[in-house]
Amino acid sequence: MSTTKFIPALGYDFLSDYYDLAIKITMPEKKFRNRLVDFVNPKEDEKILEFGFGTAQNIIILKQRFPDSDVQGVDIDPKIKSIAEYKLNKAGIHAPLFLYDGNKLPFEDKSFDKVYSSLVFHQLDSVTKLKCLLEINRILKPEGELIIGDWGKAKTKWMRFSFYLVQLLDGFKTTNDNVNGLMIKYISDARFKNVEEIDHINTSIGTYSYYLANKINY
Repeated sequence: MSTTKFIPALGYDFLSDYYDLAIKITMPEKKFRNRLVDFVNPKEDEKILEFGFGTAQNIIILKQRFPDSDVQGVDIDPKIKSIAEYKLNKAGIHAPLFLYDGNKLPFEDKSFDKVYSSLVFHQLDSVTKLKCLLEINRILKPEGELIIGDWGKAKTKWMRFSFYLVQLLDGFKTTNDNVNGLMIKYISDARFKNVEEIDHINTSIGTYSYYLANKINY
């Protein structure tokens, strides 16, 4: 499988083992993850995908709150998948996890009712952002929901200053679009409707924003 080059968690592969610790130290983890799950709000018989499952912390919270929910995950990083599988097994949670090559998602058209993602898109360059959003659009059912939690436009000068730490780790090229408030444009360009920033949380390293959109019914 030919894999597209990607930026690992925290910017460097050797730091991936410390990702959970870094999140706990720099962000209000319980608050921002639970609010994301609030927006996902799984319903009966819905099929849900996490795009970029990371260490599976969002899946664990979602399955603990909604045990009967049907959630799967996809990611590009084999090392992070191993960490996620270990954590899911330890928590006694079953959720299928898949790797993909960074190009086409390994799912059929119109497969999912909802796709959500957290702290992924700030690691993607402009071309890859749009490509991934178009792939998510493809696998969503008509009127399906997209929920993204990621770094957004800084709400205060201090938020903008503190976000430089994220940019130093993950790169200015990929993160500039986020902090300049362009996520709504990318989502709209990927043929989604009703695109809006519905909430945000100011953290010690920047403004974490929540975006909601629907696939156009066609």
